Amino acid sequence: MRIDVLRRFGYYSTESNGHLSEYLPWYRKRPAEIGEWISLNRWILGETGGYLRVCNEGRNWFETEFPNWLAEEPPKISAADRSLEHGSYIIEGLETGRVYRGHFNVPNRGYITNLPDGCVVEIPGYVDKNGINMPMVGDLPLVCAATCSASVRVQEMALEAAVHGDVTLLKQAMLHDPLVGAVCNPEEVWQMTDELLVAQAEWLPNYSAEAIEGARARLAAHETNGTRVMLSASTGAARLHTRTVEELAAERR
Repeated sequence: MRIDVLRRFGYYSTESNGHLSEYLPWYRKRPAEIGEWISLNRWILGETGGYLRVCNEGRNWFETEFPNWLAEEPPKISAADRSLEHGSYIIEGLETGRVYRGHFNVPNRGYITNLPDGCVVEIPGYVDKNGINMPMVGDLPLVCAATCSASVRVQEMALEAAVHGDVTLLKQAMLHDPLVGAVCNPEEVWQMTDELLVAQAEWLPNYSAEAIEGARARLAAHETNGTRVMLSASTGAARLHTRTVEELAAERR
């Protein structure tokens, strides 16, 4: 998928096939075609619900193995064993002044001049005792800026909808999401958003009880009136089995 984007855009995305495909409307729109663009060799390459599966497997493994780890001799940690995760390098730069160069997620403060200020951008910079220092990047190529801007504006609407508990704005954000728009028509988006509000009400405290009940009532009315959109029993076009602790142990032998 990244190679196809490179051919059509003229620029290469460093994101994985799976991650990039979440933000583009062209590659996950038809279930039968998804296998042409993503791989199931690794969860990050586009597997449906891959992150959730890996987290569930890791949690279950940890809960089983943690008592065993406590019974073992503690590992010796040295500079030779340092991971590539750059959080520790950032802290080291801030505390010691040793310069660390990397790519950082920061609020746009005019760094990318044709993306909105305040959106989070990932750009090269460096860390030292003066803090995290970001250079001016300038304009992105128009095709890249257009693709990024579509997601930025969707996220901006979703943020405002969440803060204010605005169901209409939430539905409008869903409607404008590039991948949702590639798959769903407007009525499907409206009903899907109501479904999500009902299903996730426990974790949506900014949406009032009246808003959640309104979503539930609208869905019930569609069922009664025969206007419910066609639902699919699919669990995803590229979903893998969540392995049990026993299966994980067998694979590690």
